[in-house]
Amino acid sequence: MAISLSRNLLRCRIVSDPCRVGLIRCYAAKPAVDIMNEILGETLSSIKAAGTWKAERVITTKQAAAIQVLGSKKKILNFCANNYLGLSSHPEVIEASKKALDKYGEYGAGLSSVRFICGTQDIHKELESKIAKFHNRDDAILYASCFDANAGIFDAQSHHLEKKLAASNARMKLIATDGAFSMDGNYAPLKEICDLGDKYGALVFVDECHATGFLGNTGRGTDEFLNVFGRPQIINSTLGKALGGAAGGYTCGPQSLIDLLRQKSRPYLFSNSVPPPVVAGASKVFDLLMNDSSLVEKVASKTKRFREKMTAAGFTLWGEGHPICPIMLGDAALATKFADEMLKHDIYVIGFSFPVVPKGKARIRVQISAAHSDAEIDQAVEAFTLVGKQLGVI
Repeated sequence: MAISLSRNLLRCRIVSDPCRVGLIRCYAAKPAVDIMNEILGETLSSIKAAGTWKAERVITTKQAAAIQVLGSKKKILNFCANNYLGLSSHPEVIEASKKALDKYGEYGAGLSSVRFICGTQDIHKELESKIAKFHNRDDAILYASCFDANAGIFDAQSHHLEKKLAASNARMKLIATDGAFSMDGNYAPLKEICDLGDKYGALVFVDECHATGFLGNTGRGTDEFLNVFGRPQIINSTLGKALGGAAGGYTCGPQSLIDLLRQKSRPYLFSNSVPPPVVAGASKVFDLLMNDSSLVEKVASKTKRFREKMTAAGFTLWGEGHPICPIMLGDAALATKFADEMLKHDIYVIGFSFPVVPKGKARIRVQISAAHSDAEIDQAVEAFTLVGKQLGVI
């Protein structure tokens, strides 16, 4: 007999062979790939119908304040990169990467393995030392990404807030938070969190991906910005945003923790070491930051200019002075349409909607860079104002 299961995707019949009584043999009604295409096609069509399809534009130039995209004959202003300090194409950073690749053939493109198996290179150790010094922590450990660094920490740790802290009798407690929140442009209450850590004997862990290099007077991050520098014991951050924009992440903190991560952290043990050109470029970035804070001051002044002019124009911006400037629109389709219209005015921004942000909280997320000139900031505000009036936002 035939039985229909799961939207007719399988047809099954009872096998009559007396030696295999009760055995059910199933046959696919369609090839598996056709089934997948049918199901996923419906989902993709619904995304397009909702106006929230995310099209990836192809950049044909280096990352900078002005870029060119495939199909366009002129450059457009980029206001949606994590290139907060404008260092992704800084000549000294690029030159340092080239030297690491070419220098007497010493470093090459990569080690083709993980560090505990084939060893490490002196430039990796030098960068880890610079990171620890920059954050005023005991030591640091490099990962292929900050995502990996977070995974390495949370192999055996968990989040706790005050009720759980008070009720817990765990030997080790950890409070984990972002320093700056990437969709809202605001900050964790680090002083209060550190106070809770002191009260309940808990470590404080801060993800600083959207803070390191440009928050605080010298770019040390959220703890410097909020006047609690050094109180969070563990800092995770990325080399792929403000610190050169290539790739890589790190954890820095107490020596015992870093030593344990080298022994037990799976993303560290089973991922290739960060390529030497990336290490050398990031190392140059730390040199630049530790010698000069002018880029930190520049991105702060550009951010202030943009936020004040956009607010005066009638837009609602979220955040607390962070270079991440969410322009709140509410409707997902409107955010996508708004971004498309901005491109017609030579401004590259992206609309964000559910599930990246909560439903009803769609927005354009503008990110300010030290590389933007005042004239470019003003050009973006003018374009926002024109499109905002065109679409009835202001």
